[in-house]
Amino acid sequence: MKKILLLVLLAILTQQSMAQNLADLFEQNKHSVVTIYVSESTNTGTGDPRTFTSNQGLGSGILIKDDLVLTASHVVANADKIMVQFYDGESVEATTTRISRMADVAVITLSNPPANPKVALIGNSDDVRIGDEIFVVGAPMGLPYSLSRGVISGRHAEHELSNDGKSLEFFQTDAAINTGNSGGPMFNFNGEVIGIVSSILTRSGGFEGIGFAATSNVARELLTNRGSRYFGTENLVLSKEMASILNVPQESGLLVQHVVRNSPAGMLGIKGGFRKVTIGEEEILLGGDIILQVDHIVITGEESNYKLWEYLNSGQSTVTYTIKVLRAGKIMELRWVSSDFHPTR
Repeated sequence: MKKILLLVLLAILTQQSMAQNLADLFEQNKHSVVTIYVSESTNTGTGDPRTFTSNQGLGSGILIKDDLVLTASHVVANADKIMVQFYDGESVEATTTRISRMADVAVITLSNPPANPKVALIGNSDDVRIGDEIFVVGAPMGLPYSLSRGVISGRHAEHELSNDGKSLEFFQTDAAINTGNSGGPMFNFNGEVIGIVSSILTRSGGFEGIGFAATSNVARELLTNRGSRYFGTENLVLSKEMASILNVPQESGLLVQHVVRNSPAGMLGIKGGFRKVTIGEEEILLGGDIILQVDHIVITGEESNYKLWEYLNSGQSTVTYTIKVLRAGKIMELRWVSSDFHPTR
């Protein structure tokens, strides 16, 4: 009987110790977590290129340098305005600097560093094992600095979306993730960021125990070590059939769906779509520019689109690109001067 009581007491003490450790970890890391508010302008799709509707969005992020925040690409990819709010209530405007839609990660740059920056520690996600305990901090359903706890349930690689031999990789977790958590940090119990919250699998629309986060090593590789220059368009790779229907003078092209106003593409005057149509089960916008070529890279399909991604992210210095687009039946050339970017390593 005494042995049973001793085991129960030890279990209670262990749980209290772990709870205290988690509370301490939250206190140590909460100031590096941010809430991200975005505003997007999208064409109504009714046929008028001048008619837009404004949408508000919410996500989370993590400070990785005095003026750099790591988040999910789908939170900021189409944002015309980004506002970052810290735990103490300080708010700072930001712009998207680097992005990888495939890995669903992005870096945004603050207009001014916060008064007392608390930079997070980035861990080595290769060391993470299935079954390891983790916790997530974010703003689910608009409730900033909410914590949820779970374990690493799986590790998934997307080999078909790999770039330069580096497969995209995601952690699966049972930690509660909901709208507003996207872009927030996944911490290990050493207080290190090992993932960036991406998405959930759901049938009901709410969390059902399966969430995903891009691994920290993939985020570091794609956004800091290599690049991922931000252009500011959302594109659709045209099939040969669609290219023929739209009178594209080559096998394929990038049909521009949306352009972020204050992005490099917006500054260049790239045009987005404005006539909504449904083809099969896919809803797209027609009427925008079709990107045919960037320097020597001609768009001929998905493979050339990946080659273009590699080409744009192969340099680390200021580069001038020549972009050939098809607009209203005429081919024209635009020149984009892309400046270097120096992230944390």
